[in-house]
Amino acid sequence: MNTSYCVIGIMSGTSLDGLDIAYCHFNKIGDRWSYEIIKATTIPYSIEWKDRLSRAAHLLSLEFSLLHNEYGRYIGRCINKFISENKVDVDFISSHGHTVFHQPEKYLSVQIGSGAMIAAETHKKVICDFRALDVAYQGQGAPLVPIGDEMLFAEYGSCLNIGGFANISYQKIHKRIAFDVCPANIILNHFAKNAGFEFDKNGHIAKSGNCNNELMNLLNKLPFYALNHPKSLGKEWLEDDFLPIIYSHKICNEDYLRTLTEHIALQIASEINKSGAKKVLVTGGGAFNTFLIELIQSSCKSAIEIPSADVINYKEALIFAFLGVLRERNENNCLKSVTGAIANNCGGAIYNGIIK
Repeated sequence: MNTSYCVIGIMSGTSLDGLDIAYCHFNKIGDRWSYEIIKATTIPYSIEWKDRLSRAAHLLSLEFSLLHNEYGRYIGRCINKFISENKVDVDFISSHGHTVFHQPEKYLSVQIGSGAMIAAETHKKVICDFRALDVAYQGQGAPLVPIGDEMLFAEYGSCLNIGGFANISYQKIHKRIAFDVCPANIILNHFAKNAGFEFDKNGHIAKSGNCNNELMNLLNKLPFYALNHPKSLGKEWLEDDFLPIIYSHKICNEDYLRTLTEHIALQIASEINKSGAKKVLVTGGGAFNTFLIELIQSSCKSAIEIPSADVINYKEALIFAFLGVLRERNENNCLKSVTGAIANNCGGAIYNGIIK
């Protein structure tokens, strides 16, 4: 069996920053995997694509299906440009797509970006739709990154990703557990935009505000935080449970951001402390939010480690590329200890493209 793979990983997060493309090399020696992010970029979404993706959940079925295909074509064209500019050889493409619906209790998690369209556009093998099988097996279908944490970043006691939602992964009694912690960039960016910015750089706006203790206490009492893992979050929960509490308090934008940043830091620090990790790897866009990181560090006992910019920005694209490698090898790429599924499983649909 092959032990060396060159893969393009594709990721689009809930914060709608853009399309992450990471060209990665994986090599297996014995029972250990190594990785290298050789080339990576983020293609910012145009205003049109941001609007279309943000409205996807409200489309009629035909419009939704057309968007699924058009977005797949768009991803394929972006990959073609990336391959041409960087002159790279690719074994296959591994695409997460863009999550529109996530309701695992209804056996549903939908990521758009047709793998068939990507394959047709690029003429490459495409592996995609990684969550569906786990959800069918009664799992959360999320988070999927922890198997990559376990196999590629084993030197860290815990791995924290602060993206649209924050999630954490660590070993507990000889098995990997992971779960979504709280909303993060998806809500911080929402209020940063009210101030005319795409995001709150370094947490400067939040730092200028005051924490509203009453709102903070209400957010901390949300039932989700008391649930045991496995558990995961989606935009539906944010809109139905989280935002109504926020908007029940009429405070200035700076105070909203300060309260939310402190809330996020408190929830994350609490879970880090429970993990007992000595060293925590922090990735995702939130790793650049220095005020948020300061607040987390001040409330937890672990050493917070911020890696290189490539790992911060592209760890999820890297690991989805790795999930594709495991799928290609017919090895489990989703852990029941993480998602709550009835079995470990090997998820991902394969489109072979043109076979020469």
